[in-house]
This record gives sequence, structure tokens and C-alpha cells, in this order.
Amino acid sequence: MADKNSRFDENIMGTFYVDDQCIACDACVMEAPRFFEMNEMDAHAFVLLQPDLNNEQEMTECLNALEACPVEAIGKDGA
Repeated sequence: MADKNSRFDENIMGTFYVDDQCIACDACVMEAPRFFEMNEMDAHAFVLLQPDLNNEQEMTECLNALEACPVEAIGKDGA
């Protein structure tokens, strides 16, 4: 389970975030490329753009990314 206290600094503030459990598998970027990006230098993903909480498609993309994460490094309690 992701921990908002261990989130990467690159995450834009908001509901979703990636924490230090990330293994740079790229699953979140594949599922939601508008919202997640890889930091190639430090080998981890981060949230580049927060979804509009009232936009069902954007939320679905981010939730799919969360579900695809094999190490549960994506959280949605960061608001």
C-alpha cells in the first residue's frame, strides 16, 4: 500500500501520487500516459498531471494505473 509520507517530490500535488516503493516497471505510464511519467535519471514514476475528479474517463485511467502497479506504489489519498 502506497504511503503519502513517502511520495516522490516530483509528484504534482493532488489525489494521486507515486511513493518510494516504485520499481520503474512503466505500468502506470502505459495505462495513463497523460498522468504518469518516468524519471529516467532516478528510475521511478511520478504523477505529472492530476485527473479532474469529476471526469470519469480521467479517473478511470488513473485508477487503472493504480491497479496495474505490481508493488502498490500508487496511492489515491494524497489530496
